[in-house]
Amino acid sequence: MSLSAPSDSPLLFDLAPQGPDFSMELAARGRGLWPVAGCDEAGRGPLAGPVVAAAVILDPDRIPDGLNDSKKLSAKRRAELFDLIMEHASISVASSGPALIDRINILAASLDAMRRAVMGLCVPPALVLTDGRDRPPNIACRADAVIKGDARSLSIAAASIVAKVTRDRMMAAAGTLYPAYGFDIHSGYGTARHLTAISEAGPCPLHRRSFRPIREL
Repeated sequence: MSLSAPSDSPLLFDLAPQGPDFSMELAARGRGLWPVAGCDEAGRGPLAGPVVAAAVILDPDRIPDGLNDSKKLSAKRRAELFDLIMEHASISVASSGPALIDRINILAASLDAMRRAVMGLCVPPALVLTDGRDRPPNIACRADAVIKGDARSLSIAAASIVAKVTRDRMMAAAGTLYPAYGFDIHSGYGTARHLTAISEAGPCPLHRRSFRPIREL
């Protein structure tokens, strides 16, 4: 079947990719690099809670429809896709808590969580695709950093969903332990409500004391 549009069609740009696809993974398989894992993290920016990383190896025959960058999906749709990914893919999740973040900095803690997520996969990958410019150190396979990877690779998109949903659920649970801060609402980000709570109650053990608003207290 031809993908060419009629010469008088104004819709040529409709042929452009509309979201992540599996082309990078299939190209890697063609080069003998298989399986391929996508890896992403959630939670670099918040003032509290862990940074969570996920590594996902998708089954090419059972890829859930609608995978995309987690930030482009509603919470309801993320939860639906999370369940499908957990059912049909190989997954590993790791986190770095506030104490480690404060000790080695947020970037190093994020990369260490990514490293542990990759190393925790039950099927060792031959290639890891990561979102952004950074690659996890000291893993036993090749790693390629992909700019805007969660919008380009289905494997990275799946990892972004798993990391985001996992972290949001962790912070919702934290909200029951420390109800004064509203973690279940803002997941630890620096909202006005959160900053007001910190100024009134002071930081709790989940706060990242190396981050400026907390450090300045």
